[in-house]
Amino acid sequence: MTSINVLTVNVHMGFTLLNRRFVLPELREAIRTVSADMVFLQEVLGEHAHHARRHANWPSGPQYEFLADTLWPQFAYGRNAVYPHGHHGNALMSKFPIASFENRDVSVDGHEQRGLLHAVLRVPGHDADVHTVCVHLGLRESHRQKQIALLCAIASEEIPRDAPLIVAGDFNDWRVRGHALLRRCGLVEAFEHTQGRVARTFPSRWPTLPVDRIYLRNARVAEARVLSSRPWSHLSDHVPLLARVEL
Repeated sequence: MTSINVLTVNVHMGFTLLNRRFVLPELREAIRTVSADMVFLQEVLGEHAHHARRHANWPSGPQYEFLADTLWPQFAYGRNAVYPHGHHGNALMSKFPIASFENRDVSVDGHEQRGLLHAVLRVPGHDADVHTVCVHLGLRESHRQKQIALLCAIASEEIPRDAPLIVAGDFNDWRVRGHALLRRCGLVEAFEHTQGRVARTFPSRWPTLPVDRIYLRNARVAEARVLSSRPWSHLSDHVPLLARVEL
């Protein structure tokens, strides 16, 4: 059995709660301390010309490359929101080879731009490819229902039924109404399985809303933790989730 550590965090474009301070360098150092093999990122900037002019320590390249540094040699980025001065989306950083990836646009016309980043990984010592989906769903209930239906379609129609699947990210499902749909797709949520309920991750200073999740299929969660203490509570508007997964 192969054991891997999975981290998911909405990085809030490198800023603290209410955008008071740019903390991407501190966030990188914090991520490095948890020995994650895969890191699922949401709201990560590929480019932002305005912020780059305002902050002296702004990275010269995309934020996901800055965060990956030398620890995660493989990364994939899915651009979701595009504007005149830049763009942001989801990203996956991996210590394992990424064989392929595709960003699926699940935006609802005229509203927030959202995506599902589907990547296929080759994990040494494990015969089957490992599929991952980095998720950032909409703020409206009706939009999330449609986006979850698309996610389930990808899981059932495009990913082999016997392949390990890890789905993680910001589901914005604070009422936990989409959770039942995901369970019917054969997905098991890491915190519900180990602790009896999904984790509370927003807002970071006083986590009360369960918006971030880690779901698994054909894999087992051995341990799951909410990283809610310092420095994590001061590095984004969400706190991260960390799970040890056995394939």
